[in-house]
Amino acid sequence: MRLSILPALLLAVCGTPAPAQERIPAAQERIPSHCFAVAQGIARVMPASFASDLAQDQVRIHFIDHASFAIASGGTTAVTDFTGYTGMRDWVPDVVTMNNAHSTHWTANPDPRIPHVLQGWADEAGPAQHELDLGAMLVRNVPTDVRSRWGDGARKDGNSIFVFEAGGLCIGHLGHLHHAPDEAQYASIGRLDVVMVPVDGGLTMAVSEMAEVVKRLRSSIVIPMHWFSGASLRVFLDNMQTEFDVVETGMPSLDVSLRNLPGRPTIMVLLPEGIN
Repeated sequence: MRLSILPALLLAVCGTPAPAQERIPAAQERIPSHCFAVAQGIARVMPASFASDLAQDQVRIHFIDHASFAIASGGTTAVTDFTGYTGMRDWVPDVVTMNNAHSTHWTANPDPRIPHVLQGWADEAGPAQHELDLGAMLVRNVPTDVRSRWGDGARKDGNSIFVFEAGGLCIGHLGHLHHAPDEAQYASIGRLDVVMVPVDGGLTMAVSEMAEVVKRLRSSIVIPMHWFSGASLRVFLDNMQTEFDVVETGMPSLDVSLRNLPGRPTIMVLLPEGIN
């Protein structure tokens, strides 16, 4: 099941240089987004029931589990913080992103049929730098530091905030964020229409600190992720409800477009479910 965001429903309920661009020709051109950020022929198996009914200017966001979301627009599909699990036995997205702060955010053995596997952490070559243009979707990243696995310092550029530009929208996934972005990072992120936010309250950031990041980003739709028992989710919602409307959808998916973004910032709570 999925939620189509209707305006009536929402009103009622409530300097680093840009990396070299990777361009893959596609049949459908991307609707230009308004992120205002610094960064200015392969066979695949795709479930017919997922996102085949989307209009050109719509984006479907499906909460798979923990920090993994499927994002679809214009016949192009992406999965964030890919662990190898999507719920579909044989589905190959066009692109997957991964962060390796914990094993629940990546896999060392992604399906070799996936055309584009974007690593979010630094390696011997330096920080991760991606600007992948798939025609209907552009995927880029903003590196951030993470705490070391032993808690004795920072691991530089160990995480990436991934931004997906599709259907005229800017959609951001904060990954395993351990600190508030600095001014340069905020500028590189740009203006996000939708943002996925970890709200565990400790493994990433304290709920109060994450709330300040969310307020700074000023996104129209905030989707909580990286919650466990639900206790930290409730604390986050309680912290935000004076400035944000809260919609507990009871569903794993929502369809978004520029036409139906809410007029007031809204937290949309999705329930994780594998795609089937």
